[in-house]
Amino acid sequence: MSSGTLRRRVHHEDVGGKKYERIDSSGSDGLSEPLLSHEIYDNANRTYSEDDFEDLWKDKRRKEEQAWGHIFSRLIAQWAQWFSNAFSGSGAWVGCILHRVVFRRPGNGEKIHIDLTPMQEECLHKLQERLEVPFDGTRSEHQEALIALWQAAFPDRTFRGLVSEQWKDMGWQGTDPSTDFRGGGYVSLENLLFFAKHFPQSFHRLLHKEEGKRAAWEYPFAVAGINISFMLTQMLDLRSGHGFCFAAKPSSVTGFNFLKILAEDETAFDTLFCVAFEMMDAQWLAMHASYMEFNAVLRATRAQLERELSLEDVTRVQDLPAYNLLCH
Repeated sequence: MSSGTLRRRVHHEDVGGKKYERIDSSGSDGLSEPLLSHEIYDNANRTYSEDDFEDLWKDKRRKEEQAWGHIFSRLIAQWAQWFSNAFSGSGAWVGCILHRVVFRRPGNGEKIHIDLTPMQEECLHKLQERLEVPFDGTRSEHQEALIALWQAAFPDRTFRGLVSEQWKDMGWQGTDPSTDFRGGGYVSLENLLFFAKHFPQSFHRLLHKEEGKRAAWEYPFAVAGINISFMLTQMLDLRSGHGFCFAAKPSSVTGFNFLKILAEDETAFDTLFCVAFEMMDAQWLAMHASYMEFNAVLRATRAQLERELSLEDVTRVQDLPAYNLLCH
């Protein structure tokens, strides 16, 4: 195993001052998994041995091989179907891939076919383009957005640079926040900045953990935001495919309902992020959770958000019951 992969131990302090150890995977391919994975954070006080690293590496390789096998199987099946329809003179299959979503109705499993409007197609494509942009610490606009986030979070404090110990006060895992974006990309920074600008009271209340009986070991605010962005992308089937035939489309009632909302409000994803952050914090308090329960809290948040997005009378993010948690 090379020295640059899953090798270095990095010790940090969370926003509550508790120490934990994480494995530096900065050489990994990012944008693929949340940062607070139990594979990485399975024991806050554990010292990893060489065998542990070897096991983690083997498990990672096994999962990657399984994932690629699944992808290739799907591609082969899709291309076979495409050629079959193309040679039979039917263009219906291509139209279905490009303009139609298919999912099963909850309960009875009945298949539902819905054609997307041109506006829904356009809005989905624009959002998917945003989701494909990785955070790049060398780009000036990304640096400026990060600085803007700091100024929104701590307007009365002196900014000490893009690499500084003070970033931990916002809930980044180390002195350089650019290393924490692997699970969410640039859109997660945009989400956090949108939250700070449009719902400053909620943003600061959650950043500073101002309400509720809190655990001694709290979730790190900024990294939690990245995980929420990632969770929404998964839940709404938003990750785009490759090639003209394989653009991702919603495969659930939740995803399609969100797409209808998005077609009417281009900020819907950012606003939904703010709602989801409030929901996550409410779940955190209700479950009396601590750091190691973060993933369980996130799963509960996703389940509740899916239920609310499936309500028939929800036509805007503002119609969600949980929207009332937000303070402007």
